[in-house]
Amino acid sequence: MNATPELFDRDALRLHRARARQDALFLHLAAQEEVQDRLSMVNKSLTKPAIITPFPEIWRPVFPDARIVDDSDVLALEPGSFDLVIHAMALHWANDPVGQLIQSRRALQPDGLFLGVLLGGGTLNELRSALGQAETEVTGGLSPRVAPMSEIRDLGALLQRAGLALPVADTVPLTAEYRDLRHLLRDLRDMGETNAMTKRLRRPTGKAVFNRAEELYRTHFATDSGRLRATFELACLTGWAPDESQQKPLRPGSAQARLADALKTSEVPLKD
Repeated sequence: MNATPELFDRDALRLHRARARQDALFLHLAAQEEVQDRLSMVNKSLTKPAIITPFPEIWRPVFPDARIVDDSDVLALEPGSFDLVIHAMALHWANDPVGQLIQSRRALQPDGLFLGVLLGGGTLNELRSALGQAETEVTGGLSPRVAPMSEIRDLGALLQRAGLALPVADTVPLTAEYRDLRHLLRDLRDMGETNAMTKRLRRPTGKAVFNRAEELYRTHFATDSGRLRATFELACLTGWAPDESQQKPLRPGSAQARLADALKTSEVPLKD
């Protein structure tokens, strides 16, 4: 049997990242702030960190003692060696995100913390809509242009599938504004976030598609000042390596008191 085709072309992704500009990686800086904010709320000393990132120059100054690991399919992490693993802005390009989470969990010591930040499902919804409609109108077809990104409910389920305890998934919406479509696409190139899907269109796209996409973008997503709004959604994932010291949910039916009594209200049975 043939192997399942991979969604992302990792060779193309490496080329895109190689030409990224450090001064364009504002999403990584926003992710750093989210990570530091969440770590500040952890009532525990974490001294053995590892960071999975394609841009170590961005993350190393903030975590100088961390092991920096490339986001390859097989992560260079020894089992049970870290009390903190940060997956930094790379999971949305993983062909096997569950595998990445499982490897991260195995690298954690008991009661170690996993923190992941990636682009979520609301990212570039304006660009996806405008390009999709424009290509359909102009060419009569539709090709993969903006990578599919996971919704928050799916990401929470991935944490559970990976065996992480006390899983939490939430999102942080960010908005940027651009002069025109060309400005947005150039910024994505400078971030290393352009199309690296395996089934992407391999021939140049005609100007008519981009011209029509610009019209649609301005019609539906322009700001009052005439600039183009672009949404970037940071999905933040938190989970712990299982440990006996952690709180555990009670078994169904083990409650010793009725919720209705605590609330001083009457209980009304639901209809079948």
